Amino acid sequence: MDVGMLGFGGAEIGFEGASDHTVDALIGTALEFGVNVIDTAAMYADSEEKIGRALQGRRGQFLLFTKCGRFAQPPHHPTGFFLRALCKLRRSTGFADQQESLDWHPRALEWNIEQSLRRLKTDCIDLIQLHSCSVETLRRGDVIEVLLRVREAGKARHIGYSGDGEAASYAIQCGHFEALQISINVADQEPLDLNLPLAIKHGIGVIAKRPIANGLWRGSHSPDAPESQPYWDRLQKLQYEFLRGEHAFETALRFTLSVPGVHTAIEGTTSEAHLRRNIESASAGCLTQDEFDVIRARWKEVARENWVGQM
Repeated sequence: MDVGMLGFGGAEIGFEGASDHTVDALIGTALEFGVNVIDTAAMYADSEEKIGRALQGRRGQFLLFTKCGRFAQPPHHPTGFFLRALCKLRRSTGFADQQESLDWHPRALEWNIEQSLRRLKTDCIDLIQLHSCSVETLRRGDVIEVLLRVREAGKARHIGYSGDGEAASYAIQCGHFEALQISINVADQEPLDLNLPLAIKHGIGVIAKRPIANGLWRGSHSPDAPESQPYWDRLQKLQYEFLRGEHAFETALRFTLSVPGVHTAIEGTTSEAHLRRNIESASAGCLTQDEFDVIRARWKEVARENWVGQM
């Protein structure tokens, strides 16, 4: 696939309740400026539905990626009624609600993919990725077999894995996947040593997620979202000098784009202004080698052993 340096991520438009009008405008802006990758997931609330509607009449102008294997999430926090109904559904369908839950049962995964095709209003997705299942689930093999069958049936052009750490390394080396989506940014550099050399060796396409570390250097207080806390803590210790300058956002994004082996970086937004800023920053291209090396050196100086890749 011929991917651009920057792709549009669909999480925010689902979780933040963007209107169809907003999504249509964002997709139009992406198309206008040559952004040809859209990445979403079954669990991103109603992101797939919104993207499916926005792509009517222009599906062929984008490479469409999605992720499967995480149960589709409601757009708002689930009520007790919803949770009880979900558990009842899981029991009634015969799926084991254990550590990995029904999300990784082969039949559930097949259903998940069929629903994604319906929501995205397409008969073929350019890249379907397993959405961060454990290395144990990967080793079991049945979820990989589902994706292989989907590709063989012509419902996906390519298959990949989205995740980090040991599971990402296994996905690269197992010989089945064509792409890896992994967290890479100034606050998450473990993959540069652990996973990227393997990906380059095996010819795997690499999609960088969270390419600006959620922009957490911009706030003066610890984030409310627990999943953002690791990046916040790391950035407080790293104290990159460039983050104090006026081009902090641009430099952070360009760092990710400069990482050897990265083919595209996925960044989402509900704002056209932010999307244009993302595109403008990416258009500046890679950092100079000296700029890149300064950021890498600071990471190596400060990073701790438990600063592992964030899902």
